[in-house]
Amino acid sequence: MSEKRLKRKKIKKKLFTKNRLVILNEDTFEELFSLRLTMMNVFVVATLGAIIIIFVTTFIIAFTPLREYIPGYASSKLKKDATELALKSDSLTKRIQENDAYIKSIKKILTGELEYAKFNKDSILAVATTEVVDEKEMLPDEEELKLREEVAQEDKYNLFEKAKPKVTTVFFPPAKGLITEKFNAREKHYAIDVALAKNTPIKAILTGKVIFADWTPTTGNVIIVRHNNGFISVYKHAASLTKSQGDAVRTGEVIALAGSTGQESTGIHLHFELWKDGYPIDPTVFINFE
Repeated sequence: MSEKRLKRKKIKKKLFTKNRLVILNEDTFEELFSLRLTMMNVFVVATLGAIIIIFVTTFIIAFTPLREYIPGYASSKLKKDATELALKSDSLTKRIQENDAYIKSIKKILTGELEYAKFNKDSILAVATTEVVDEKEMLPDEEELKLREEVAQEDKYNLFEKAKPKVTTVFFPPAKGLITEKFNAREKHYAIDVALAKNTPIKAILTGKVIFADWTPTTGNVIIVRHNNGFISVYKHAASLTKSQGDAVRTGEVIALAGSTGQESTGIHLHFELWKDGYPIDPTVFINFE
């Protein structure tokens, strides 16, 4: 027991023995600063300093923006913005893919490659998707391809040229003028060209909804209107458009002004197309342009 007490006394003596920290001038040995210290004081001060440093560091990391500058930490706002941008990027990518499929389907409808498609975005995308699956999984044989070609030829030429379809719809002339080039399906000219004066009003042939209204390099300003009963009217080479995609139009309402825009234009005229259920038809059968 005596040895333990001696050790405790020695430790206590070391901790509480007063020492003096002196700073002297090296040349004159003049005392500049002195401080009385004990080992206990040094230990207490060092412990308090460490606690303060830990507390300040924790406060900075938890409650101030300075944590963004500490390696390994990121701003919650930055993470939120990055997540939102990633979601928007995915949405834009999906929207671009849908628009590409939509535009491709419109081209197929206007060239007769896509049959019996109702002209709205959802149904066209569904038809385009179905076509991709059919092409990969159900390839027709040679006899079926030959039969399809014969039926398509009969439908394109005989149905609309030799036998006039029974249509009770009355169309309003889009513009009055001289027809400079007639409808010729065999030469793949699925339209008529009507010579007009510049800025002549071009009117909707029937009540409907604008499904496309924009400028294209080859045909200039183009506007496409979807009507009831599967009819689609197309107006190309316009000087300007007065309607936008999604607008509803009435029969005889001005939708564009005549012009000569696009690389394929040969003068001021209206390139007018009329389609029914995915097939081109001769507009002069239903409309008097002169």
